[in-house]
Amino acid sequence: MNGTKQAEPTAVDRRTAPALSRASGWMLAAAFVAAGLAAVGCEDGVRGDEIPDTAAPPVLVGQENVLTVRQDTVVAGPIISGELRPREEVVLRAQVGGALLEVMAEEGQAVRRGALLARIDASSLEDTRRSAVSAVRSAEQAFEVARREVERAEMLVEAGAVAARDVDLARSSAAASEAQLADARSRLAGVEDQLADTVIRSPISGVVAARPVHAGDILTPGLELFTLVDPSSMRLDASVPSESLAEVRVGARVAFEVRGYPERFEGRIERLAPRTDPVTRQLPIYVAISNAGGRLVGGLFAEGRIVTGSATGLVVPVNAINTTGPSPWALRVVDGRAERVDVSLGLRDPRTERVEVTAGLSDGDILLRGAAQGIAPGTAVQVGLRE
Repeated sequence: MNGTKQAEPTAVDRRTAPALSRASGWMLAAAFVAAGLAAVGCEDGVRGDEIPDTAAPPVLVGQENVLTVRQDTVVAGPIISGELRPREEVVLRAQVGGALLEVMAEEGQAVRRGALLARIDASSLEDTRRSAVSAVRSAEQAFEVARREVERAEMLVEAGAVAARDVDLARSSAAASEAQLADARSRLAGVEDQLADTVIRSPISGVVAARPVHAGDILTPGLELFTLVDPSSMRLDASVPSESLAEVRVGARVAFEVRGYPERFEGRIERLAPRTDPVTRQLPIYVAISNAGGRLVGGLFAEGRIVTGSATGLVVPVNAINTTGPSPWALRVVDGRAERVDVSLGLRDPRTERVEVTAGLSDGDILLRGAAQGIAPGTAVQVGLRE
């Protein structure tokens, strides 16, 4: 029309045109499919990799990696260990020799002050006592005679019948008689003391802790007869590391546990050793313990700490808190899903590996600990609780 002649398609062009048209159709269809999938993924305005797959089953967490937050008390201070001993302990020993006639107390028996515990044969001492009594009477008579001789000599000297030296001789004889009387009385007192020692009585109110002798035993002076203890009060003989001496003082509170007892006990430091042990470099301390109920017994091993700090609140194991980052956090289970929450920490007890949580958690919260802290926040979890 306008004088320009359009080019005729070649044979090659006529052959490839249908194929190109079909390829363009396929590419367009694929684009629509991709757009549809993108619209589905972004329909809530959230990227698909930011929410968990709701179709996936919840992660099962074992009881060993689950705990419930509870109120408790946490303490801090130097760690100590030692042995329980009776605060008052008395060892009775034989003061005289002889056969043990009878024993009235057994091990573990409670006795009162003055109670009769045993008797030692005193027959030979009775003979000695009778002889001592006779010697005292004889010495008393001799002294009385000597005293009257002095009085007579003094009267004769005044009358001029005898010389003054006779008075001196009489007085000397009286002094010798008086000395013999004192010696006889001393011997009698010694025998009576020995007789008193044949009757063994308790010097305190307490419990018989040991009785290594039996009726019929032949005793020698110094042999152990009884060990008595007062169970109403105990003492913890412990030691504290030298690097913690700045925290040790008389009157400080000590909290400790004893093997075999479920509860905790408390006492106060009553004495400190004047120097540390040359081998362990630890300072011995002595803790007074009230034992009114008589539950504690001597010889038990105890361990605890000198309380320098104490706090009551939410307390959890250390491994329930992740402290690897700039701020501590915990992994809490809320509505069946893991939730990361930042926490604030207070007093820590390295001995029991527990720590106080001052903010971020509530009483009754369920936490994941240990390997379970690797679960991603938002993941559905199924837990088995351990109180």
